Amino acid sequence: MNFILPYEQYLDIYHYKYLALYHALRTAILGGTLPGGTRLPSTRKLAELYQLSRGSASQVYDMLLADGYIRTERGRGTFVSEGGFLGGDDERPDAGSLAFVRPGVERDSYGESGGSVLKVSGGSGAGGNGNAGSAGNAGNSGNAGNAGSAESAESGGSAGISAPEGDRVFGRWPGEAGCSVLRNGGGSEADAADGIRASGEGRECRGLSGVAGGAVPWNGGGSEKDVGGSVTWNGDGSETETGGSVPWNGDGSGSDAGGASTLVSGGMTAEGVLGYGNRPAAAAPITLSSWGERLMERQLTVYGQVGDGLISFRSSGMQAGQFPYAEWRSALNYAGGKRGGLLNSYCPPQGDEGLRRAIAAHLGITRGIRAGAGQIVLFSGSMQGIVILTQLLLEQGSCAVVEDPGYHGIRRAVEISGGKLLPGRVDAEGLVPEDWAARLLFVTPSRQFPTGAVLPLERRRRLLDWARRHEAVIIEDDYDSEFRWGGRPIEPLKALDREERVVYVGSFSNSMFFGLRVGFAVLPPSLVAPVTAAKALYEPLPAGQLEQRALARFMGTGGYSRHLRRMTRIYGERAQLLRKLLTAQLGDVLEVLPGDAGLHLYARWLRSDAEFSAFRAAALRRGTDFRDAALYRIRPSSAAACFSFAHLDAAALEEGVNRLLHAWKDVQNRS
Repeated sequence: MNFILPYEQYLDIYHYKYLALYHALRTAILGGTLPGGTRLPSTRKLAELYQLSRGSASQVYDMLLADGYIRTERGRGTFVSEGGFLGGDDERPDAGSLAFVRPGVERDSYGESGGSVLKVSGGSGAGGNGNAGSAGNAGNSGNAGNAGSAESAESGGSAGISAPEGDRVFGRWPGEAGCSVLRNGGGSEADAADGIRASGEGRECRGLSGVAGGAVPWNGGGSEKDVGGSVTWNGDGSETETGGSVPWNGDGSGSDAGGASTLVSGGMTAEGVLGYGNRPAAAAPITLSSWGERLMERQLTVYGQVGDGLISFRSSGMQAGQFPYAEWRSALNYAGGKRGGLLNSYCPPQGDEGLRRAIAAHLGITRGIRAGAGQIVLFSGSMQGIVILTQLLLEQGSCAVVEDPGYHGIRRAVEISGGKLLPGRVDAEGLVPEDWAARLLFVTPSRQFPTGAVLPLERRRRLLDWARRHEAVIIEDDYDSEFRWGGRPIEPLKALDREERVVYVGSFSNSMFFGLRVGFAVLPPSLVAPVTAAKALYEPLPAGQLEQRALARFMGTGGYSRHLRRMTRIYGERAQLLRKLLTAQLGDVLEVLPGDAGLHLYARWLRSDAEFSAFRAAALRRGTDFRDAALYRIRPSSAAACFSFAHLDAAALEEGVNRLLHAWKDVQNRS
């Protein structure tokens, strides 16, 4: 499994790579990013990732072994020692020096001031709230819980929440601060930050939880608190909800997730969208709000199935048969409970707590992001999260910086929310930082969409500095960097963020399968309550609760990590094959940009725009298709194409490129 280390930060402090790598590993172990029992790469792999000699890599491990941070097992490998994590907020590294300060600990001679290794000076070290450590090692410690938060799923403590006289607490969601369900008596009205309202005598109001470290939306004395947006429970016990829109095809049928996309024009009438072909001609169209008008002015992508015989290089998800379906089915059975006993269970609008804990653990190891389950909110796909965040953070008429080229869904979210686009220039190294007059930025630093460029550390730091100076928020979209087959993992902006200015957005749709609509966001503490309230407005009860519990089980049993390792190898082979085929057969018309991660290749067109249009048309006639990168641009630019490959095996890749070659020959013969 890949993991993130603060390696570049220590290169600025120490003169030698082996010392920088030693301190990066030590910090990750002491900070809990690499928990006890984590298997570390071999010295050969470590040397390859960080461009060291194998002898230097062995020296790093020898130093860590001598200090008790790691252990080795003959024939198995190198592992992080149990009890390496000091635990507790007061024992974490200082933000400036990355050094730990703890009673009874002395520095050794590795490195310089502010970055030296810490050793327990004799006796047994006691963890903050956990078990005492053995002699010479820092003890295991549990994380100190915040006031009112529950440490296990069996207890559900509430912070500062009391039921007013005449009311009763009749249930609660476990494991979160303030996670209570209240019933109002006497016809009073409770308006929590979740915007869920129940009025009248005997009505029930399900209160949302605050999270550990976040604001609890209910007043302690049971008084009313009026915060925007509401979902009303009717007197007969039914609910009136607002929901997401359903993408309709022009003939009125619902759309299926799949491969090739078609565009529904923003100028379509209500009859065309809903398929009411027999409506009277005199029927006047219903007047939309300004938001609705903006929505219909933009083109909406509706995904459909790929036609028979067509080899499409558009994104179509995982190839059938590659997913470990038997293991996933077992996880689904577990999630449903014995005899379906858990099918009707509830979870808070933030999403299943078990999955949020699993995501937090996974991000800590693979991305170097330190976050608790309370900072994570689950969505029905990452795009839902991006839209909600845009609506919360962007005032109408305000500017938001978006990459150009960049993901068109983000562009539409900004425009439909009433914001103004501020295009950010992209070059061979990703987004070029500027002193933008804006307070919201969308960026894909780990793998720029669609070009695949990796944002250098220096630019990432400049973006964080811009956010600090402008009191801005950066939304980091990490859409498909789970699959990296070359180079070392890229440290995300969120892992470098020290001022809680970055929102990290991810999704399981690419790493699992398209039908699993589970996205998530890792939020600064101040955004947890607002995002949870907005999520509750759209989905008072989260969609896909069974799948969320199953995914938590799948991750907890190691199935997800095994799946990622296997698919990374397969996708890496396919990416290299496609790159080789395109370069060999179409190298005079397509320049494939370098990349070592992701699920598509980006290629610049080397001929005229007219020839590109003719080439696309000829490719369709030959039975193949690809994405025109013009979809992702704000300003006009030279033609380019995107070629997805995850769903195509070697034979299909070869046949598809062969068809593209014949399509180009058709264009040449007609000219």
